[in-house]
Amino acid sequence: MGIGTAINVVAVLVCGGVGTLVGGRLPAAFRRSALDAIGIVTLLVGVANFLEHQNPLVPLVSVVAGLAVGEALRIDAGLRAFGDYLEGRFSRGESPVSRAFVTTSLLFCVGPLTVLGSLEDGLTGDYSLLALKSALDGVASLTFASVLGWGVMLSAGTVLAVQGTITAAAGSVQGVVTEGMISAATATGGVLIFGLGLGLLELREVRVANMLPALLIAPALAAAAPLWPL
Repeated sequence: MGIGTAINVVAVLVCGGVGTLVGGRLPAAFRRSALDAIGIVTLLVGVANFLEHQNPLVPLVSVVAGLAVGEALRIDAGLRAFGDYLEGRFSRGESPVSRAFVTTSLLFCVGPLTVLGSLEDGLTGDYSLLALKSALDGVASLTFASVLGWGVMLSAGTVLAVQGTITAAAGSVQGVVTEGMISAATATGGVLIFGLGLGLLELREVRVANMLPALLIAPALAAAAPLWPL
């Protein structure tokens, strides 16, 4: 138990490190175009995840309610302040640490493979889904780090915290989490991922981190409200 998360953390660190070393040698125009490509793919991933659930009202209500909670807790401001602190402490100004940390932390932790893979690892010890996620996150880390710098590697800590917690708690939620609850969380995560894509393309800056509580509200709505068509 936990091997899948360990593999994922190592993949983010190693590939993020390689991307950081390579990225400084790439022309600025190429890095800008690469970031645009990443933003477009991120939008498409968000749309695909959103379509996982039949009723769009579930993610809509979840995001609005989660945003109210997140704004009150100032989650986005806290994460960015932490990233800015690390940037000021360890960077010489050439690396947008805060943006890299927040963006990749959210991207690596709100997808369906995070929940499904961690639950399967915790319940059965099968880490095949997390191994697949590790490969995907590794490629993403390499690409993001080549554009945004070493701040991407900090998201390994977020992956460890989120996936480790789900894996450790898997036994206590066995038989409670349903397919409908997972699809609701996945669709809601798609909204957050789409918001990340808008920010990467510089179309609109969305405080996605403040929407994070929606990922807990969505499965609760799916479980507690039979009127939602699952």
